[in-house]
Amino acid sequence: MEIAYTQLKNLLLAMHPLSEAELEDFLSVWKPFTANRKEILTEVGAEERYLYFVTEGVQRVYYLDEQDREATLIFTYAPSFGGVLDALMLQQPSRYFYETLTPSKFLRVANIDLQNKIQAMPNLALLINKGLSNALSGVLERQVELQCFSSEEKFVKLLKRSPHILQLVPHKYLANYLGMDATNFSKLINKIKI
Repeated sequence: MEIAYTQLKNLLLAMHPLSEAELEDFLSVWKPFTANRKEILTEVGAEERYLYFVTEGVQRVYYLDEQDREATLIFTYAPSFGGVLDALMLQQPSRYFYETLTPSKFLRVANIDLQNKIQAMPNLALLINKGLSNALSGVLERQVELQCFSSEEKFVKLLKRSPHILQLVPHKYLANYLGMDATNFSKLINKIKI
């Protein structure tokens, strides 16, 4: 588990400098957590109670409409943060599901502890702000891809951003993420030189 804390520490320091005391204080509220494959960690309508740091496994955030159509919005995998961030930060019921696709291990911090640390440490508030700004930038870039790019262009962009994604995520979820059916996705994989 020491490796997980080191990964989290390195990611935090890459985002924004924290003193050793701030870092140790913040790391003290993160607790190990494991989940099985296909486990729903956050349900629609529920409070997002944790910010997750993924140390093993693959998860997704997805939307389910009234006709049971899914839209995969985000994949999370080590070393990255996970959860339904808008529900967490706005402290409102989640509009999305957060689900494990594989057995997963995390460090997680309860939202109440996160909010208390943000209030007590201005440097941590700056770090969180940078993290959320980067996440928003990624969402806007993804929105452009969805509205302007062809399926092939979206696929190439995804592979440039995350070249290892084909080995991590089942293809049916990648197809859904790209807004394609699984058959067309298989044809696209065979067409594109990887």
